[in-house]
Amino acid sequence: MRTIEYAVGQVGNLRRVGNPPSAGCQPARRIPSCPTSASTRGSALLAVLWLSAALAAIGFSLANTVRSEIDRTSTEVDGLRSYYLATGAIHRAYIELLWSINMPDRRPIPQGATFVDYVFPSGNVRVEIIPEAARLDVNFTPVQDLFRLGTALGIEPERAQEIAAAIDDWRHPATEGSVFDPYYLSLTPSFRGRHASLEEIEELLLVKGVTPDIFYGTYIPAAEGAGPGEPRLVPRGGLADCLSVYGSKDRVDANTAAPAVLAAIGLGPYAISEIVERRRLAPFTEPQLFSFLQSIGVSNPRLRVEGNSIVTMRATARLRLASGQISDLKRTVAAQVKYLRAGQDPPIHILRWYDTAWSN
Repeated sequence: MRTIEYAVGQVGNLRRVGNPPSAGCQPARRIPSCPTSASTRGSALLAVLWLSAALAAIGFSLANTVRSEIDRTSTEVDGLRSYYLATGAIHRAYIELLWSINMPDRRPIPQGATFVDYVFPSGNVRVEIIPEAARLDVNFTPVQDLFRLGTALGIEPERAQEIAAAIDDWRHPATEGSVFDPYYLSLTPSFRGRHASLEEIEELLLVKGVTPDIFYGTYIPAAEGAGPGEPRLVPRGGLADCLSVYGSKDRVDANTAAPAVLAAIGLGPYAISEIVERRRLAPFTEPQLFSFLQSIGVSNPRLRVEGNSIVTMRATARLRLASGQISDLKRTVAAQVKYLRAGQDPPIHILRWYDTAWSN
């Protein structure tokens, strides 16, 4: 039986192959297929590779961002835990100091101690105890002492002299103005000098010549010849470490006064280095202090042990890791505490609280 093949013509009629086309019909033609060359296949493969690379880059960037956010969040959490650890240590320290005053035969904190270390299950804390007597009273310190203090802090002599004069001008009345008032009025925003006693030590930031580095302190390059394991930067204190509105008007605490304060009260470099080295071994007691000063040839000193009823407590906390090691992350907070007279309730008053502090 002969097989009959049909094809579709351009006019849509079915016809048998081999018969002559009828009038008006065209011969059947094969529809050509799209050519697939090697260059077309290569372009498609290249596009797929570029798309894969782009997706990989996006995935890597996303993973890196997520990891960074996780690390940042972990650091924030550790910082918050360290904050509360340091806060708790300050509360414990000022209570124990109160017990030490009221029960001298059972002192949790030894007399003259400049710091106390606490070991908690969650971390370690060092609380520095700094009497306000370790600082000079900014409202009563003579100009010459202010000048010596500035030079001891590394300020150029001319600028130290200007700052000392500006502080003295700020704290004294001036009914007809002063030589510094035009400078304050030229600033934006402008203001007039206070010409009255400072109520907060931060007012020094408004005084001519005082910058944040001079007030708070900064880091400076270490002396030449430092070894490979020694730090390249060393801390340098500021006016905030040496002056206070509650500071001493005459004698300062020998155990906690900064070297710059010792220089401000007139001690020489040799006496300062000897005092600092001796108190590093153990805090002075009153009899030990005066015998030691006589041994190094210091007469009529402006030094004493401890001081008034106001102290600054500065706590630096470091968390304990799951491995038992101590974390490198530190958090420092501070409080200015005033101890009231016996019989007053409460016996302790927090004058200032610093959520962020700096400890050397």
